[in-house]
Amino acid sequence: MTDFSRRSFALGALATSTLAACSNGIGSGGAATIDARVDSTLNTMYSQYPGTRDLSSRAAGMLVMPLVTEVGLGLGGSYGRGALRVGQSTVDYYSATSGSAGLQIGAQQFSHVLFFLSSEALLEFRQSPGWAAGADVEYAVSNNSEMLRAETTTSLSPVVAVVFGQTGLRLGATLEGTKYTRIIP
Repeated sequence: MTDFSRRSFALGALATSTLAACSNGIGSGGAATIDARVDSTLNTMYSQYPGTRDLSSRAAGMLVMPLVTEVGLGLGGSYGRGALRVGQSTVDYYSATSGSAGLQIGAQQFSHVLFFLSSEALLEFRQSPGWAAGADVEYAVSNNSEMLRAETTTSLSPVVAVVFGQTGLRLGATLEGTKYTRIIP
């Protein structure tokens, strides 16, 4: 007869929940859900920031992250899932993750879109096993949609990030250090 301790029970529960979280959900409709959220996010962005339509038409591709959740209390992290669109078609699905440490407290959710303004930048993103947002990303965030249009039409950066729809009790959404990894929803 096997003697079960609280420790073995906890380890078993942790292993089970970890495996359940790692399932790829084949047949679960995950891709359709992400695509619907991406469409809704793009419609919202275009209506709130009309200047992004021009940016979209010039982009070789767009990575749309409909909802990123960021939480911090000393240590922090964020996670979200989205889709890479080339033209009007979804070509891949990605997760966005980041971690941070320092003086921080709060939680927020936001949406963001990365516009790849050159074929080279898009190719580099797609060929990397895990692309991290860094200094080569230019942010175009503004409460004034006309200012956003002016900033993005003169950009020489290969990647422009538009962050919008922030809600929560944490100030400032940044993508620096965020790692994007291809997933199978």
